[in-house]
This record gives sequence, C-alpha cells and structure tokens, in this order.
Amino acid sequence: MGLYRPQNVLAFLAFSSIALAAETDAVAISGNIQARHVPYGAVLDPVFATPDSTQIVSYTRCGDSAIWTGHYLAAEAFRYRVTRSADALASVKGAVAGLKSLVDVTGINLLARCVVPVSSPYAQSITNEEQHNGIHTNASAGLYWIGNTSRDQYSGVFFGLGVTFDTVDDPAVRSTITDLVTRLLDNLQGHSWTVFMPDGTASTTFIGRADQQLSFLKVGSHVNPAKFSTSYDVQKIFLSLGVLAPIALEVQSNSSYFKFNLDSINLYNLIRLDSSSLYAPAYNVLRNHTKDQQNAFFNMIDRALRGPDAVRDAEQTRRSVQDNVPSRRSWRWSSAARTARAARTPPLPTPPERGPSSRAHG
Repeated sequence: MGLYRPQNVLAFLAFSSIALAAETDAVAISGNIQARHVPYGAVLDPVFATPDSTQIVSYTRCGDSAIWTGHYLAAEAFRYRVTRSADALASVKGAVAGLKSLVDVTGINLLARCVVPVSSPYAQSITNEEQHNGIHTNASAGLYWIGNTSRDQYSGVFFGLGVTFDTVDDPAVRSTITDLVTRLLDNLQGHSWTVFMPDGTASTTFIGRADQQLSFLKVGSHVNPAKFSTSYDVQKIFLSLGVLAPIALEVQSNSSYFKFNLDSINLYNLIRLDSSSLYAPAYNVLRNHTKDQQNAFFNMIDRALRGPDAVRDAEQTRRSVQDNVPSRRSWRWSSAARTARAARTPPLPTPPERGPSSRAHG
C-alpha cells in the first residue's frame, strides 16, 4: 500500500506561498504543545498559576484527550510529510504512543478518554473534574483512566490514525497504527457498535451513524485489508444509503457547531479512501452549509477532497490562518489565581478560553 499523495495532504498545511511564516508558526505551536500539553503522552490543557505565569499548577480537559491527540497526530503527520523533519517524526511517534496508552490502559481494547498516573501531583484535580465520566484504575500500570467514551473521541482517533498511516513512511509507526485500528474495530464490532464500560454500562452507540461506522471500517480495510476489506464491502451495501440522513439533519442549524468538525473528519477518510462517488451527496450537503463560514479547517478538508479554489484558498483560508494563529502560550490559569486577581482588580470581562477545544463536547 502506497502513501497518500502529497498534493492532497499538503492542503492541511499552510500553503507554500506563505510557507516560511506558516512553518515558523507551526514549529512554535508544536513546541508549545510538546512543552506544555503532553505530560503523559496524550494531549491535555495546562492550568497556569496566573495569566502571566509559566508555572503549571494542574491540567484540565482530560475528557477530550483522545479526540485532540488524534487531531494533533494528524497535524504532525502532515508536517512530517512536507518537511521530513526529525522533530515532526518524533512528535508523531509520541502521539501514536499516547493513543496506544489510551487503548492499552483499559485492558479490553476499549478507548479511554484520558490516562493519568496515580502518582501524578495533578491526579486529584484531574479526577475530580472528570468524576461525571467515571474514574477507572489500572492498578498494575499505576494509571487512572477516564471512561464514558463518546463517538467524538473515537472519531478523532480514527482521523489521526488514518491520516498518519498514509503520510508517515515509518514501518514501526504504521505497524502500531494497524494494531490499534484492528483492536479498536474488534471491540466495536464485537459489541455491535456500542461502547461498553467494564461494568457493562453503555456510554454511546454508533447505531444510526452509518457515516462513522463506514469511515472507521474504511480505515480498517485500508490498514488491515485481510481482516476488514470484506466487512467494509458488506457493510457498504447495507449502510451507504444511511450516510446522508444524519448530516442532512445536522445542517438544519449551527447549534453544537462542533458536529461539523466530526462530520468533516469522518467524511474525509471515507471519501479519500473510497474511489466511488457514493458518499459525495453527503459531503455536498455538509459543504454547502459550511462553505461561507470561513472556517479554515473545513476549507482545508475541501481542498484535499476537491482540489484548489482561488477564492477559498487565498481570500478565505490564508487570511483566516494568518489572522487567527493562536497565542504561543496556553490559555488557562487556576481558579484560585483568578479569585485572587479579582479581589485586587476591578471586574473585567472573562477572557476567551483558548485551547485545543473551544467548547466541551462528548
């Protein structure tokens, strides 16, 4: 199996005409993530003592660690495909290892939302924040892991693994991806596409989301054709007509806007890996809704699937990327620091929270 062609994956990086500035920003952002956001392998958000401090006093958003590690993996994989830099490859390997830890820790090929060492000085604050998702312990590994895993988390992981398999030509990385995809799909198919926690409770189901089932299976058939090609071909017959319906329903409003990110990443892998035009109507409905929203990520997905477009690429995406490169320091500080600051300063509008996610989601 060959690597995915670079003319498509290049769309996910800053365009070559602004390569110098874009690469500088990308390297800086990557360095920030490595320094502050991956204390245990997968992506977390640091909490700083004060807005101007570099002292990390805790970590937050552990419940979204899986989805954002998948996105981060994809970003580093695209960077490596273009630059071939050793640090990009190291980051890819680190993110893959982080995702592997989220599967290994459960012991049943279930994806955890997050892992944190029992011995971590931040373990108490993290687990307190994630009580609603359920705290599990792998005593032999000395790890807590967060359950109640959602479809969002799986979508981000399959997105990252699918992208990386086709953009990183490292045999060990590709072998690990094949193993992880196989284990995750074995668990999902073995439980009829419903995610069960160790106590038997169901946290979510993919029933009714033909687009997501087929996307995951297509990645599986791509990385492990001997095991999943027949399964994909069979399910394609039964499920393909159901791909359009949930997306057509979702575009009726912009509420829970993050749903369009999930639709985009799942259709990206499904369409690019399936040479038929069977899923084009679903993507057309999605894109017709998002095309005027000037969302750089959605525009990059569209470029990868449909090719160049001068207005979209130059007037929307490049300008959006240049205007919205995030701050090179992280966004959050501790509630204690905020309280202390409020006591000695007049009330101010709450500063925008910046991080891998702009909202809490499933």
